[in-house]
Amino acid sequence: GDPEMRVRTICRELRRMETAGRPLAEILERAVELLHDANRRFHWTGIYELFPDNVLRLGPFVGAPADHEFVAVGQGVCGAAVAERRNLNVPDVSHNSSYTAVSAATRSELVVLIRKGERVYAQIDIDSHELDAFDDETVRGVEQLADWLADRYAQREHAALRHPSTAVSGSGRRSG
Repeated sequence: GDPEMRVRTICRELRRMETAGRPLAEILERAVELLHDANRRFHWTGIYELFPDNVLRLGPFVGAPADHEFVAVGQGVCGAAVAERRNLNVPDVSHNSSYTAVSAATRSELVVLIRKGERVYAQIDIDSHELDAFDDETVRGVEQLADWLADRYAQREHAALRHPSTAVSGSGRRSG
């Protein structure tokens, strides 16, 4: 199957949830589940959200529990992607000095930023137990999903600016 086709299918389902008025947190959770199931080489799939204190916080994920719930910008592959403002595809993590493993079994990692221009909202982080698991097509598919999600983050941000009171509803857990 073609990764881009699968991503179109994923975005269609997420759009249905959006139309039904589901909150972004639920859409993100479903996005991670669908993306994880779309590729047998994805052994850990999650979203880290970037907070104003320049710390990435783990959001929804599928796979083994992660040791790193918080990642400072610049730390590890996840933090490096934000610091360098670019997506990172690490074909062999054993050759990457900045690598902090989610799991000892991880051989390769892909980090794709969820961003609009210079504004980084979050990132999709995928680990694989196989070396060089992420070919160009796979990366493009994940990038398409990230772009779709970036539009939703931007919409939420604009809504919060227009109606500051609605932005408070999720402040108890700081994730909503």
